[in-house]
Amino acid sequence: MTTTTLLLRRRRFLPLFITQLFNAFNDNLYKTAMVLFVVYSIYDSEEAEGLFSAVASGLFILPFFILSALAGQLADMHDKAAIVRKVKACEIVLMIIGSAGLLLAWQGYMMPVTIPLGFTAIDTTVPILLLLFALFLTGVQSTFLGPIKYAILPQHLRKEEVLAGTGLVEAGTYVAILTGTILAGWIDVEWAAGGIIVTAIIGYMVSRQIPDAPRQGALEKIDWNIFRASVNLIRETTGNREIFYAILAISFFWTIGAVLFIQFPPLAKNTIMASKEVASLFLVVFSVGVAAGSVAVNTMLKGTVSARYSPMSVIVMGLFVVAFYLVTKMWEADQPAQLLSVGEFLAWPMATVLLLTLLGIAVAGGMFVVPLYAFLTTRARPEQAARTIAANNIINSGAMVAGALISMALTAAGVAITEQILLSAVMCLVSSWLGYRLFRAETAAAQIT
Repeated sequence: MTTTTLLLRRRRFLPLFITQLFNAFNDNLYKTAMVLFVVYSIYDSEEAEGLFSAVASGLFILPFFILSALAGQLADMHDKAAIVRKVKACEIVLMIIGSAGLLLAWQGYMMPVTIPLGFTAIDTTVPILLLLFALFLTGVQSTFLGPIKYAILPQHLRKEEVLAGTGLVEAGTYVAILTGTILAGWIDVEWAAGGIIVTAIIGYMVSRQIPDAPRQGALEKIDWNIFRASVNLIRETTGNREIFYAILAISFFWTIGAVLFIQFPPLAKNTIMASKEVASLFLVVFSVGVAAGSVAVNTMLKGTVSARYSPMSVIVMGLFVVAFYLVTKMWEADQPAQLLSVGEFLAWPMATVLLLTLLGIAVAGGMFVVPLYAFLTTRARPEQAARTIAANNIINSGAMVAGALISMALTAAGVAITEQILLSAVMCLVSSWLGYRLFRAETAAAQIT
């Protein structure tokens, strides 16, 4: 706690922490407000709602897959703080686009448009297109910030502070997600439309206080061929066994998270029979849990970067996923006749158990993933830290897009949202095995040194 308190009082950490906090808050205020509004106010079919939620998640993740290699190169070859400031300035523009989509949809101006795709076509509306376009741009913005928020830490912090800094960034991110998610579920759409623009402006002003973080190695030529650069980056980065297993384990974790986040809104509406405020509450509990797990594992490890607790943490996470599934099945058998408010939901039998299983998933997940991010920044060479995070983002996003596509395919095949929860439990087993392999690689490396 002494290290944590000290970091929050230092300019070498605090402006970056607040900038990342505002960024995560704004992303989730916009994304959650958009998804909840569309699911609860525009569509009236579980299949359409599940499909839209999956498409939205896929569009947000896609830029990480195609642009992370370029983002990592730029971050390592230029001043990281300067890149943050430029990206935050662009955020103001993209939030204006998203705000326009929200206001048009809220006013009911659902102008139809048809998008030709080869032998078929998709019928949609202009506001929906604006909403999804802004969400894609939000993903692009996060892609260029992603490598920096972790790679800059070893540059500004001492070695014994890196794990605490990583935990704070992760916990702060989820507190911001929590706040943005709560507001998205409770405020009106027109307030959300104005709030995302104001937050983007404040975030840019704070980002100007981040200390300079110039490149640490020799200037290298940037490969603008994003596909070739991605392949080469992954090949170079995964040569280190510890980094390789850490990236794979993180990827499976975020695939699990992506599948769960896709399922929450339609699950809340159609299985739990609850209002959008309850759907927001689900996301809130998940965010609180990951933040708590992030802080807890830092306390247990006492500042040491280690995967010691990762295999068991994700096994526990899988058990809570199974428990969450069983509770939703029991809820399904005794379904209410109309959408429940938050108060009505909390008074319903099994509501407390449902929220506790969700909290258990998130706490165990936070304990699993935070040390793995610290591995990436401490095991990589300083001049390649951003590219290591970028390689992680490429593989993470590819796995998450695959998870979204699997969820879309299962929904299209008629598999109920409730049954899809078990997919996350199976992936926890794979993550545990990868965490164990990482711990073995960590032990072997320690014996050599």
